[in-house]
Parts: sequence; structure tokens; C-alpha cells
Amino acid sequence: MARKDQIIVGLDIGTTKTRAIVAEAREDGKAHVIGVGTSPSRGLRKGVVVNIESTVESIRRAVDEAEMKSGTQINSVYVGIAGSHIKGLNSEAAVVVKSGEVVRSDITRSIKAARAAAIVTPDHRVLHVLPRGFILDQQDGIRDPLAMSGAHLKVNVHIITGAVTAIQNLVKSVERAELDVIGIILQPLASSEAVLTDDERELGVAMVDLGGGTTDLAIFAEGSVMHTAVIPVGGTHFTNDIAIGLKTPMPDAERIKTQFGCAMASLVKDDELIDVPSMGGRPSRSLSRRVLADVIEPRAEEVFDLVAREIKRAGYEGIVAGGVVITGGTSLMEGMPDMAERVLDLPARRGYPSGVGGIREQVDNPMYATGVGLILHALHHQDDLALNGRRGRRGLWRTVDNMKGWFREFF
Repeated sequence: MARKDQIIVGLDIGTTKTRAIVAEAREDGKAHVIGVGTSPSRGLRKGVVVNIESTVESIRRAVDEAEMKSGTQINSVYVGIAGSHIKGLNSEAAVVVKSGEVVRSDITRSIKAARAAAIVTPDHRVLHVLPRGFILDQQDGIRDPLAMSGAHLKVNVHIITGAVTAIQNLVKSVERAELDVIGIILQPLASSEAVLTDDERELGVAMVDLGGGTTDLAIFAEGSVMHTAVIPVGGTHFTNDIAIGLKTPMPDAERIKTQFGCAMASLVKDDELIDVPSMGGRPSRSLSRRVLADVIEPRAEEVFDLVAREIKRAGYEGIVAGGVVITGGTSLMEGMPDMAERVLDLPARRGYPSGVGGIREQVDNPMYATGVGLILHALHHQDDLALNGRRGRRGLWRTVDNMKGWFREFF
């Protein structure tokens, strides 16, 4: 059994599924997955908690399964957050380099100044402050100015905020499941850790995480986050369309989507037939799979059209030369990369999580991108934290405010 101080747990509380991934941090800096737990989510809508008791039950089931499979007691977790309440904004600030050579405190002061300069509404709270680049005197394009000579240091940052109430309810749900929250991480940031290559981050890439309730977008260039957004359309909308279009119960619509769904009708042969259960106990019907694709295709086109509009609105059309990487459970649907390429006019691929060892075959699926990404984010950005072990019970905002890793993304 792994020692407690070697364990990292990522908890992905999604609209349709809750997933807990347990990994062991090795001395070589790698994470080895040793257990995975999954449970249906019942208490979320579009990525936001709407029923705490149902969410707590989903968390407990996923964590119990992960504990059983890993042989490890789970006490604390890194939690992903998403939802249409998430907002991103850019800010900048400059400070005087007192010694003539940039030291760590100068970098910290510049980032804190940029955060203070940002206008964050009282109903929102800062989740991440991500440096996009530094300018030292007149020299720009600097990623890490430490030890460089200069008089004035300027930083440009991307700030991600979330609604206070949404964060409160998420933390409260985890704590009621008798777990402590070490850190809260934006889900698309976590997913990007697992599915993007360094070359893609450098060249410019749009990562699209197609979840159950929302579609999350993160744009990277020159190795840094340039823009983030959450689009309130996800896999459940496809399921609803199928249920209405084919007049079949929701559970059957979800199964049909998973087994036979295709995002582009042109990829389906006319003679392919599927069995569709009817409503009210009436006999099942045999329908062409092309009819199913005709129902799905407009929604898939809409999702990527909304992504394209967001990229254009943010002014990043010209920087995503590396194309688009789609991930999340809905990305597994046949034809989704083809639809992404058609609408966005960019090369597209599915993003499978990588960067971990152990029983990685159990997480080698886009639906585990966020869970694996939470592990990697914790490993890469918050390694000064105790990786496991109970933290004392504290008031909610003291728990959130005092997380040592809350602003560690500075570095």
C-alpha cells in the first residue's frame, strides 16, 4: 500500500459522471495511476451543483470505488471546476526592480499588482492568475525574467474567476463527503495538462473539452494560456435531441448516442439500421442510422460554430496554427473531429490523456482527460503541498483562501 504522503487524488465532478483517480507520486517526478472510481452524477446542471445531497452521494460512490481499487484511504482531493459562471479576463501591471536584477519577489509583486488591477465583481472569486508573458524595460517575449537585469518589470496575466456561490456549493459537497479540498482547478486547464503537447502549446492550439453539460475552451500560444471560455452546450444536449427526435426515453437516447451516434450524416451508410425503443411500452422500431445522424449533426455543427465565434470574438483566429484538440466523453462520437475540421477550418484530433504510468490503460480515454489532468496539474504546479493527509476542518472561505496552491500558478 502506498504511503499517504505519496498519493494525489483528482476528483472530476461532471454533469453526467463523477470520476476519482488515485495516483502515486514517484521519486522520479512521475505519477502512477493505482485506482479509478466512477459514479453517475445526479446533482449537477451544466457543470454547477444544483443538489448538494445528490452530488455528495455521487462523490462518495466514486471515491469508495477508487479506494477499493487502489487499496488507499482517500482523505483529500484536487477538484475540477467548470460551468457557465466561469469567466476569464486579461490584466497587466508594472513594478520597479529595486536591485536592478529581477528576484522572485519582483515577479510576485508584478503578478499581485496585475491581479489587483483587474476588475473582479463581488460575486466572483479569483481561481487562477496565469502569466502570459513579461516585459523587462523594453524587451518583450520573456517567459521567466528571474535573474535578468532591468529597471521596470511588466507582466501580462490571464485571470480566471468563478461565481462565489458555485465555488461554495462545490467545496461544501466535497467536504460533506468527508474529504478536504487541497486545490480547485479549472477543468480545461487540467485537461490541457493531459492532452496537449509542448509543440502545440508553443505553436498555438485550441483545446475543446466536450463535457456532459458544457464545452470548455482553452487557447494556448507561446507556451501560455491566452484565453479560456465555457460554452453552455454539451453531451446532454445531444441526448435530449435524440430523445425528442427519435421519440425514445432518455436512458435509451444516451445509449443510442454512445453506441451509434455520428456527428456527420455523410459518414453513415444508408443501409445501416438501429433498434430504437419507443415511449410508453410500445414496440421498438427499426430506423436508419442516417436518421440518427441527421438529428445529431446540427447540434455538433452548433457546438463548433460557438467555439469558432468565441475564438473570433477573443481575437485569436490567427494564432491557433497547431489546430484544435477535442477531448472529453462527447469527443468519442464518430465524426466529431471531422465536424471540428469542417466548421473551424483547422486540423483536428482527439486528445487522449498521457503523462501518467501505472494502470494507464484504465484512463486511456478522452473522458478521463480532466481527471488525469488534475493529477498532472497537482504534480507540476503544487508540489510544495502535502500530497495527501487530512487538513484541519476550517470555515469554508478560510479553506479556500488559505490553499497554498491557490495562486501557485504564478510559477
